[in-house]
Amino acid sequence: MKKVEIMLIGIIIALSATVIVQYTNDRTFGYASQAAEQGPQGQPGSPGPPGPAGGAEPTGQDSTLTNLFKNTQNSIVQITSKVSTADNSIIINGQPLSGQSTRLGSGFVYDKEGHIITNNHVVEGSTTVNVTFMDGNTYTAKVVGTDPDNDIAVIQIIDNFSDESLTPLILGNSSELQAGQQVVAIGNPFGLSNTMTTGIVSAVGRLLPNDNNAGYSMPDIIQVDAAINPGNSGGPLLDLEGQVVGMNTAIKTDTGDFSGIGFAIPSDTIKRIVPVLIKNGTYQHPYLGIAGRTMDPDIALANGLPRNFKGVVVEKVVKGGPADKAGMIAATLDDNNIPHGGDIITAIDGHQIKTIDDVIAYLDDSKAVGDKTTLTVSREGKSMDLTATLGVRPAQPPQ
Repeated sequence: MKKVEIMLIGIIIALSATVIVQYTNDRTFGYASQAAEQGPQGQPGSPGPPGPAGGAEPTGQDSTLTNLFKNTQNSIVQITSKVSTADNSIIINGQPLSGQSTRLGSGFVYDKEGHIITNNHVVEGSTTVNVTFMDGNTYTAKVVGTDPDNDIAVIQIIDNFSDESLTPLILGNSSELQAGQQVVAIGNPFGLSNTMTTGIVSAVGRLLPNDNNAGYSMPDIIQVDAAINPGNSGGPLLDLEGQVVGMNTAIKTDTGDFSGIGFAIPSDTIKRIVPVLIKNGTYQHPYLGIAGRTMDPDIALANGLPRNFKGVVVEKVVKGGPADKAGMIAATLDDNNIPHGGDIITAIDGHQIKTIDDVIAYLDDSKAVGDKTTLTVSREGKSMDLTATLGVRPAQPPQ
């Protein structure tokens, strides 16, 4: 079977390759930071966006997009950081030859205090990075907070930037996005600075596996068909009002380049997490302590339920976790990997649950560590409520 990859869209310059991580179901998810042998702002003297032919004023939709670019371009930056690399083809004293490469991505201005938002995978492993504005000015920024689970990071310029007019972008309301809505992506694909592409929202509410060792997925992800590529990581996804509705972070690909499907972290997630990162440096996600699977007809019929019964069958309950303390029971798997018995989550705090995506999204979006939550479960055909107090999500899922 040919593998389809989801790729972080950041680039490692010296390696000219993108980080790829293998996940289950024969899928690979990769994300969008890039590296190239050129300088941080692309090729010297790269022209800006072309104007209309013959110098005529753009009209209609072209005018909207042109003005949007002009109004936001100074708020979008290129981010470069140094990362350690190992050359396994050269072994010295039993160790691979070590060196440094440059990771490249994008970011956008959050406030006038010099805070900039980007992806965690763009700055991961670095304490300081370089930030380059469209005017070519480059500043040093420190990493002030990271949330690897949602691939969000905040950096802050530490040089004197009084000569730079910082214009924060407005964070819009991603919950109002609909499939078919036009959006714009701006960033630095392949190191080509200040590149603008446009397309539509293809879908909302996707669940995206994260490129970290924890194995937790990111909920409520926006799917778009606007072209984004390695180097676009951390750049804004904008609506036609110029408001940030998402942050470009990954693509689905079998070649390493954009193939029509991109993913962005929603602005509502950014609005919730970034202030906490600025204040505390980290973000604590609520934790229930279960593993589950969306019901399907085979599972339903095997458990004596209607074939279209909706919910999430609990396959694992972490010992000592919040769900365990609430009395939740896990199913057992038969030889065909079909769960039998155990609890089926049908609602949380009165909100209907149809898929495992619903569980992850509701807890992450609506609850906090220490909150109590009411879990409505179907157990042996009977409905009952369990009350759990949410804990702190561990760095590594318990085995």
